Amino acid sequence: MTLTLLPLGTGDAFSATRHSCASALIHESAAGRAVLVIDCPHPLRKMLREASAISGIPLDVPDLSACVLTHLHADHASGVEGYLWYSLFVVGSVGTLAVHDDVRQRLWEGHLAGGMETLRSEDGGVQRLTLDAVARCVRLDDHAPTSIGPFTVELRRTLHHIPTFAVRVRVGGASVAFSADTAWDPSLVAWLLEADLAVHETGHGGGGHTPLDRLAALPAEDRARMRLTHFADDLDVSSLPITHLEAGRPVVITPRRR
Repeated sequence: MTLTLLPLGTGDAFSATRHSCASALIHESAAGRAVLVIDCPHPLRKMLREASAISGIPLDVPDLSACVLTHLHADHASGVEGYLWYSLFVVGSVGTLAVHDDVRQRLWEGHLAGGMETLRSEDGGVQRLTLDAVARCVRLDDHAPTSIGPFTVELRRTLHHIPTFAVRVRVGGASVAFSADTAWDPSLVAWLLEADLAVHETGHGGGGHTPLDRLAALPAEDRARMRLTHFADDLDVSSLPITHLEAGRPVVITPRRR
């Protein structure tokens, strides 16, 4: 069994030309294959195609076991409608969303219903849909782990503008964690670093994102087990104190000695 992290995008909400919005796949392969996607910006299929071309790992919507949504800001969730419609109409089955109750509470009425609540049939009839008609929802808990296929998923609430959850995923003996969007939170960093690899956002600071200088001040051994994502187009990645993720460039994760 191998655990591979494949970034689909590394940009923030305001990326213009350099980066797609931050999202990543966790790919496990043993006798079969399972793929978990963390967050779902638009255009998901284009991001999958581009990451496939760079990595040599063929990927499309039918390969996705589930999509974990950390929160509902557009740069993290704008691709959910496309993911669900493509799953339903092209793949022929409903897509799987893994969400905390606080995210699901607004997922339909506050995010998806405007584009998905009605469906016109060929005879002119109109069907009114619900979230359960277009998605299989797996309930994630921030107090107990959840199994999704071979993956064990844990959540931790972050310091952000709306309900947002960091994600820690384990499969076999290897693990990877994602900060999602968050203000600087040393206790969250410690939780992330319990995994073999920690992926942390860096943004413009303020009340909802983590300034790079906070992460740069971490001990060298912590920074060595961390990767950066969710950064602005103008960030100079040539001299970063922490290695950054690159879209389409796989990172193979191996268990560290405890």
